[in-house]
Amino acid sequence: MNINSIEKINLDVYNEALKKWDSIAKPIDGMGRFETITAKIAAIQGSLDIKFDKKALIIMCADNGIVKEGISQSEQDVTLAVAKNMANKKSSACIMAKHAGIDIYPVDIGINSKEKIEGVIDKKIACGTKNFLEEPAMSKEEVSKAIETGIFLVQELKLKGYNIIATGEMGIGNTTTSSTLAAVLLKQSVENVTGKGAGLSDDKYSHKIEVIKKAIAKYDTDNMEAVELLRTFGGFDIAGLTGVFVGGALHHIPIVADGVISLIAALLAEKIAPGTKDYIIASHKGKEPAMAIILKELQLEAVIDANMALGEGTGAVMMINLLSMALGIYKNFNTFEEIKIEQYERYK
Repeated sequence: MNINSIEKINLDVYNEALKKWDSIAKPIDGMGRFETITAKIAAIQGSLDIKFDKKALIIMCADNGIVKEGISQSEQDVTLAVAKNMANKKSSACIMAKHAGIDIYPVDIGINSKEKIEGVIDKKIACGTKNFLEEPAMSKEEVSKAIETGIFLVQELKLKGYNIIATGEMGIGNTTTSSTLAAVLLKQSVENVTGKGAGLSDDKYSHKIEVIKKAIAKYDTDNMEAVELLRTFGGFDIAGLTGVFVGGALHHIPIVADGVISLIAALLAEKIAPGTKDYIIASHKGKEPAMAIILKELQLEAVIDANMALGEGTGAVMMINLLSMALGIYKNFNTFEEIKIEQYERYK
């Protein structure tokens, strides 16, 4: 599987989908960005007959060795507890996904526990990453396996008939991993891309900033490629989601990005496999300051602006629900001719 040969989306289908929106009895551009986003989905799928009948949410769950440095409000046992809650379909994202008709696929890609969780897909690479303040978070074999895991999960879902996939994650400490990666990938100051995660005190936040700065100073990041940066600072959840985004591009499935962790994975995917960003749908703007910068870098616009910071895929699930409603108009529309009024014209 050659991840360096991402096909371009079908721009002819994209333009035809926009023309179809113009033929619907409504003001021109009346559905705003939902028109261009659904046209993008048509272009990804290669058909004006957009398929939206099987929807999935992949939630990558993993622990991060950097938690040892006291950068989080919680300990690692919370990751396991929340993963079990996901298995019981009782987490926030799972409750929302049920209402939206989205099937949930929680994945243990690196929880710091040897316990097998019924209802969670076991793709464990290791019991958490290493502390990147002391040594690289992953080995070369581990980071490759994590990316491949995400790619093959998309392939499996494609074979099962899924036609859109949302991304989510769970892992204590993963806003620290994502902020570190954002700083080095975007060449931003640590302060510009680091938030308070699940709710740090000012003192804890200052400590988090210092830990990230020390870690970046330890490595020659200016001479590292994206995969090496991911190996050094990333979590298994980010690496797995990177594979999900690449898998979406390889298999022509739109992938809906959630918060800052999945957006970092999206950015890494684009750097590893250029062209991947054309297969990505942004969902929301969140509290983490890196999100706006990453969205701009990927030339993506988020629709939902609600100051969210929950994770798990909650924003992506909301976005799919909104897209479902927009597609209801796209698929079940009245034309101007049918309601006997003159069609609106598009003026340049």
